[in-house]
Amino acid sequence: MDLSVFLIQCLNALQYGLLLFLVASGLTLIFGIMGVINLAHGSFYMIGAYMAFALAPIVAATLGGGFFATLLVGVVLAVLLGYVLEWAFFSFLYEREHLQQVLMTYGLILVFEELRSLLVGDEVHGVQAPDFLAGTLPLGDLMTYPVYRLFISGVCLVLALGMYLVFTRTRLGMMIRAGSTNREMVQSLGIDIKFLYRVVFAAGLGVAVLAGMVAAPVSSVYPGMGDSVLIICFVIVVIGGIGSIRGALLAALLIGFVDTFGKVFLPQAAGVLIYILMALILLWKPDGLFKAG
Repeated sequence: MDLSVFLIQCLNALQYGLLLFLVASGLTLIFGIMGVINLAHGSFYMIGAYMAFALAPIVAATLGGGFFATLLVGVVLAVLLGYVLEWAFFSFLYEREHLQQVLMTYGLILVFEELRSLLVGDEVHGVQAPDFLAGTLPLGDLMTYPVYRLFISGVCLVLALGMYLVFTRTRLGMMIRAGSTNREMVQSLGIDIKFLYRVVFAAGLGVAVLAGMVAAPVSSVYPGMGDSVLIICFVIVVIGGIGSIRGALLAALLIGFVDTFGKVFLPQAAGVLIYILMALILLWKPDGLFKAG
C-alpha cells in the first residue's frame, strides 16, 4: 500500500466514521438521554435517504430546486415528524419497561417499511450529487478523491461542534443534561420536562434524517438500508458511553477506521472486528469511553 492509497483509505475511514456519528448522535440523544430503546432509529436514516430522492423534484417544482433547499425542507419535515411521534407514541414509554419500548419501536419499523413500499415502491434508487460537489480532487499522479465525500465529512464536523456547544455552553443543554439525570427535580424547578424531551426527540430524528439525506448520493436508496446502520449505532452508543456525545464521536471514528482498514487487510474477518473492538473496550471500561454529561 503506497502513500496515496493509504491516504485515500484514511479519508474513507474518516468520512465513514463521521457519517456514523451523524446517525448515532441522534440515537445518543434518544437512548442515552431519554432512556428509550428506539429500534426505529435506523428507519429514520432510511426515511432521510428516501426524502433526498422524493423531495428533490418537488422542491425543484415549488422552490426552484437546490440541494441545500432540499436538505432544509427534509430536516424541517423530520423535526415536525419527530415532534408528532414523541407526542403520540414515545411520551408514554418513559416509565415503562424496556420490553414495551422494544415492541412499540419494532412496530414502528414495520409501519415505516410498509409506508415506504406503498409510497415509493421497492426499487433501488440513485440520488444525484449537486454539480458543484460532483468533482474530484487529485491525490498523487493517479488517484483522485470525490469532493462530495469531503462535503459529508465537513457537515458531520460542523454538526458535532454545534452539538458540543449546545450541550456545554447553553441553558438548553444544561436543562437537557439535568433532565436526563433527575426528571423530578427538573420539573420541580418549573421546567416543562415533557416539552424538553419532545424537543430532544425531534432533534435526534432530524439528525438521523439529515444523515440519510447527505449519504444518499454515495450509498443509493434501497429498502431496509437502515437495519445494518441501527446495529452499528447501538455499538457506538455503548462504546462511547450511553448519553455521551464526545464518546459517540470517538467511538464512531474508531469503528470507521477499524471497519475500513479491516476490509483492506482482513476482508474475511472484517464483519466481526467491530464487535471485537467493542468487547475489548468494555473489558477495559465497562461504562464506555466517557460518561454522560
